[in-house]
Amino acid sequence: MSKTAKIGVVILAAGGSSRLGRPKQLVKFKGKPLLQHTLDLVEKLDFKKKILVLGSNEDLILYEVDIKNFEVVQNPEWEKGMAGSIKIGLQELTRDTEMEHILLLLSDQPLLTTEYIQRMSMAHVYQKPMATYSKYGSEMGVPAIFSKSAFPFLEKLKGDQGAKKLTMNADFVYRTIEFEQGGFDIDTEADIEKLKGLE
Repeated sequence: MSKTAKIGVVILAAGGSSRLGRPKQLVKFKGKPLLQHTLDLVEKLDFKKKILVLGSNEDLILYEVDIKNFEVVQNPEWEKGMAGSIKIGLQELTRDTEMEHILLLLSDQPLLTTEYIQRMSMAHVYQKPMATYSKYGSEMGVPAIFSKSAFPFLEKLKGDQGAKKLTMNADFVYRTIEFEQGGFDIDTEADIEKLKGLE
């Protein structure tokens, strides 16, 4: 992937994993933390800038993972929801005034692949919607990538609103790409048991 695409990536990993009761970012899969898997996938691709947003359990996470070439930023108000992390990541990326796209990833989608990230990103760059979301079943969400024209919409998100909220705007033009495995994430101990079966 060429840097000329001017894509910045933000991994949203600030949450407190309240349903699980321990940091989902550090749940082990194939011998390493889930967050490490996501960091390693992104590291294989040629993104212009890479941001990791942390909040809850920041010190423990930084002790357990190798952040590679990511810039770490903190969301001190992580308890208020994902919108704050999205906006902090966007603010850091757009310090580079040439940034044209922002790719949002989570730390708890163990079936994500480098190939999917690349396919989604390049499809977005060539087709030029305001946003491209992943679609899994009847749901859609992250990974998701946004063009510069969508940045003002992202900046208006509040509280626990994720970027999917933007699709409710009539003038927000987006498309989706099928990611069948994207619906599997880690929220409960039952999810972790399923995860062990995939190793």
